[in-house]
Amino acid sequence: MDPKIKNIKAILFDLDGTLRHHIPSGGAVFVEYLKSINIHASEEDRTRAERWEHFYFAHSLEIQADIKTFTHHSREFWINYSRRRLVALGVDPKRAQELAPEVSAHMGTNYKPDVYVPEEAPRLLAGLKQAGYILGVVSNREEPYHEELKALSLDVYFKFSLAGGEVPSFKPEPRIFQRGLELAEVAAHEAIYVGDNYFADIVGAHRAGLMPVLYDPTSLFPEADCAVIRSLDELHGLLI
Repeated sequence: MDPKIKNIKAILFDLDGTLRHHIPSGGAVFVEYLKSINIHASEEDRTRAERWEHFYFAHSLEIQADIKTFTHHSREFWINYSRRRLVALGVDPKRAQELAPEVSAHMGTNYKPDVYVPEEAPRLLAGLKQAGYILGVVSNREEPYHEELKALSLDVYFKFSLAGGEVPSFKPEPRIFQRGLELAEVAAHEAIYVGDNYFADIVGAHRAGLMPVLYDPTSLFPEADCAVIRSLDELHGLLI
């Protein structure tokens, strides 16, 4: 066992993409629509675009600039996001600019995913809580989301939930993790952070001194320099 995994008192989790998922994913619906208008993306293109999406939403300089230019999550914001994603998929920038309004409109009208919690999540969380770990959720959400955790029947496991907008600080900035540690009442070396976004969760946890664990069921980040789990159940193995 890695000696850094010992003496852990708190386990903090990311929300979206880790405990809360969408079926189908936005990326899958985006690519399927492109296919319907005869634009085909290779597997390599799709992987590159998915990694780009993780990077973009890791409070990147690009999304910060876009939020300053466009009202956050306005129609214009999502058109610009679609343009960026088309370029990430290998579409010529000029063609991406032309296609972006059409693709964004399709996503806005037709992307209605189901929300689900991995079946192993409640089992894992119940076991960790029973074992005496302090559990919390730290997310880059703008607003508090306790009611959403309640609707997902996850609120009972957590001592607290923290949104980046409450600090305000967003992963991978250290301050959001430091606030999570304050709420958990533990030191950084006593905490694990589990998340699916290498650029936000792993880089940020490293910066703040927590032990990062990457939840990566599709091996999107094979080069990750941290503990990696393919399912949430595997977290138990790191703690034995």
